[in-house]
Amino acid sequence: MFGLEALDLARIQFAFTISFHILFPAITIGLASYLAVLEGLWLKTHNDTYRDLYHFWSKIFAVNFGMGVVSGLVMAYQFGTNWSRFSDFAGAVTGPLLTYEVLTAFFLEAGFLGVMLFGWNKVGRGLHFFSTVMVAIGTLISTFWILASNSWMQTPQGFEIINGQVIPTDWLAVIFNPSFPYRLMHMATAAFVATAFFVGSSAAWHLLRGKDNPAIRTMLSMAMWMALIVAPIQAVIGDFHGLNTLEHQPAKIAAIEGHWENKGDEATPLILFGWPDMKEERTKFAVEIPYLGSLILTHSLDKQVPALKEFPPEDRPNSTIVFWSFRIMVGLGLLMIFTGLWSLWLRKSDKLYTSRPFLYLALWMGPSGLIAILAGWFTTEIGRQPWVVYGLMRTADASSNHSFMQMSITLILFVVVYFALFGAGLGYMMRLVRKGPKIDEGKETNDGGPGQKRTPARPLSAADDENTDTDRTVTKEI
Repeated sequence: MFGLEALDLARIQFAFTISFHILFPAITIGLASYLAVLEGLWLKTHNDTYRDLYHFWSKIFAVNFGMGVVSGLVMAYQFGTNWSRFSDFAGAVTGPLLTYEVLTAFFLEAGFLGVMLFGWNKVGRGLHFFSTVMVAIGTLISTFWILASNSWMQTPQGFEIINGQVIPTDWLAVIFNPSFPYRLMHMATAAFVATAFFVGSSAAWHLLRGKDNPAIRTMLSMAMWMALIVAPIQAVIGDFHGLNTLEHQPAKIAAIEGHWENKGDEATPLILFGWPDMKEERTKFAVEIPYLGSLILTHSLDKQVPALKEFPPEDRPNSTIVFWSFRIMVGLGLLMIFTGLWSLWLRKSDKLYTSRPFLYLALWMGPSGLIAILAGWFTTEIGRQPWVVYGLMRTADASSNHSFMQMSITLILFVVVYFALFGAGLGYMMRLVRKGPKIDEGKETNDGGPGQKRTPARPLSAADDENTDTDRTVTKEI
């Protein structure tokens, strides 16, 4: 069907599951650190706005964390079910790295997550804050090990191949492989930026519907400060990451640029837009800027960038896909920087919370960070092809011996179950976001009982149906 084989379906299935999964850890990483900052500010300033925001976002964090764990377990099993030859070849490296994640990050989070979510009125303030910080550190440790494993697959080192299997010889070299620092910083920063725009979009939604209070304003203010500061830093990290990729995976860079051949000693132009054609070996409708490709990728005006025709056809990534996925990522990144700068200008003129054009932009930028993360991972993973371990094992040699029918059935089941399960979870989470923080939420003096109004412990139970008509009106307006 559609010219696809069992291998193609295995790749589609893994891409589908990892695309769902990566959304949840990205928000979990950012929200965990955001919660630590909120609680720290509350302890320092005794401003109840920070406490109210903590209780609001901790519910969303809990739902997101649960969906991230479930979707991550499914991915781990796929290494054994659909990619058993890869596991046999490289399991001596990837297996321990994932085990280290469990022994460090998961155990740390498991030890403190319950205290963080349910211990607000049961433990001291110092211990609760410590638990929140430990959960935040746990998410970053998890990122460390996952990116170490993925980076090794991109730039492998510190091993020997004995009897057709990878055997680690230097674990420090395995972990701190050439691309690891750049990938780790790029992903962690992307998670913070994505969370900032998620939080900022929520605040913009409430301001547009007329719900203006200190908590909502604080959400938008903190989010825009993060965007203003971190989005440009992410661009700089991306530049260093690109230079590293050019050194270690030049075919990927050539595919990203849609660059097919060098002409004499001419500098490489930057192709802004076009359509790379893998069969005709050229980029159609190319819009080029002379010299700019060399300037960006080599930081010079005379050095050339490797071209796709310098690599055998069987070793070339699919330029059509990575060319555009990269540009989606970069385009959204530029919009994020613009949003941060606009927020600074509005802040100086005291219009940050009242400018409706800006609030609409902030609202629609809500998913931009997550879309950029997906586009970046598509660029990274498809750009690595046809290798599953770069230069060592081809993707075609890594899959299990499943039939087309088997892969078709499991792929359909994954699509149905994921959209049903995680679609409901995302709807649940977004309903919480739409309700917004309650200013009186989480006060230690409110213990419930007769005549007392108490916020229930279950996340969605805290949401009432007030202002439903207003929600509908704003939704139609948007």
